[in-house]
Amino acid sequence: MLEHGGNLRDAARHYGREDWIDLSTGINPRGYPAPALPPDAWHRLPEPDPGLVAAACAWYGAPDLLPVAGTQAAIQALPRLRPPSRVTVSAPSYAEHAHAWGKHGHTLRLSSYAALASSIDDSDVVVVVNPNNPTGETVAPELLLDWATRLAARGGWLVVDEAFGDTAPGLSVAADGRQPGLIVLRSVGKFFGLAGLRLGFVAAQASTLQALAELLGPWTVSGPAQFVAKAALSDSAWQQATEARLAREGLRMRALLCEHGIEASGTPLFHWWAHSQPEAFHDHLARHGIWCRLFRDAARGIRLGLPPDEAAWRRLQTALHTWSNR
Repeated sequence: MLEHGGNLRDAARHYGREDWIDLSTGINPRGYPAPALPPDAWHRLPEPDPGLVAAACAWYGAPDLLPVAGTQAAIQALPRLRPPSRVTVSAPSYAEHAHAWGKHGHTLRLSSYAALASSIDDSDVVVVVNPNNPTGETVAPELLLDWATRLAARGGWLVVDEAFGDTAPGLSVAADGRQPGLIVLRSVGKFFGLAGLRLGFVAAQASTLQALAELLGPWTVSGPAQFVAKAALSDSAWQQATEARLAREGLRMRALLCEHGIEASGTPLFHWWAHSQPEAFHDHLARHGIWCRLFRDAARGIRLGLPPDEAAWRRLQTALHTWSNR
């Protein structure tokens, strides 16, 4: 399997310490406070809850949504719904997209964001992460909708992964989910800090959602996950306060990095920058008990998520200071 952030057991095994600050993911470190579960969440089969879908449609502005066991479930299933196709995936981006399409007989091509527009007319499927993970690059929604129209004219798809879209609602095309050829992925793991629920949503035409639901089978989302997510997606006061807090903390991280000569891009939830010595920087932070995300290949660099509290911010500041003054 591919390497991802959040692998603290690997960090502890390699460096022999337990007091880790995990900045290796882009997950909100102060996630939604899950309510107590009713007893039937555990002993009833998790039939679909229309209240969950209604709450998700309201939050994402989408006309229709299919709940799935994390967007990862949809990423792995979508390539199985098409015959062999010419597939272009934005790169560098979330590596599971290319990994999944490459395993099912499709012809895979990776494209930089700058070159994506030129790939539309000679692809059957184009996959875009917007905002991008890890670099934070974006594509304007009007351009995405134009690409979807051109692909749909040949029976093609535009897959837009908006897992980090909650902090950039103006970029979302989820409201256009019924447009032919458009498939949009959303996640409650990042903004809501509920990655452990394994819950995401897919917006698409009804026929695509039906085919995906049949492929994934029944009971794909647990009862506890549905209950907690419905509460989170309905809590407008928490959502508004979190939007404001993440915006402040994202600016704080950008300023802290700038103080130490680092020009980063990203979103309020994470920052990324190309680095000439990413392995050395990763090791340096690890020796301060800070686990960041190391990228070795096309996106050779470092990604940092947000610290959870003031003590973590101070430890990060100390680690950056000792790095820049080494």
